Amino acid sequence: MSQMRLYLDEDAQRGSLVAALRNSKVDVMTVSEVGRRGYSDDQQLLWATEQERVLYSFNVKDFSRLHNRLLTEENTHAGIIVVPRQRYSVGEQLRGLLTLTAARSAEDMIAQLVYLSNYI
Repeated sequence: MSQMRLYLDEDAQRGSLVAALRNSKVDVMTVSEVGRRGYSDDQQLLWATEQERVLYSFNVKDFSRLHNRLLTEENTHAGIIVVPRQRYSVGEQLRGLLTLTAARSAEDMIAQLVYLSNYI
């Protein structure tokens, strides 16, 4: 079982969260770091899947829709974690992500849509 690696979408890539995750030894990349700002949600999820990274986003509606569409089409992805934008502080998000990455492997996340609120 391998450690989950994260890919933070444009809306979720707060510098303080990225730094805290890295300080906690979580492998994390952001849309900005890899030069993918402005790409569609479909393209972001495809890239994350190709890189074997679980996508983290505040965009609950669109990524839930994408997840359901992919499953209907019998396609897969490396995993999606969603959380509503204004609901949790950076500290709460960090605790939730650390709990989630400790509890589930990269393999456990394949084709899964996870609500971070279940881990906070």
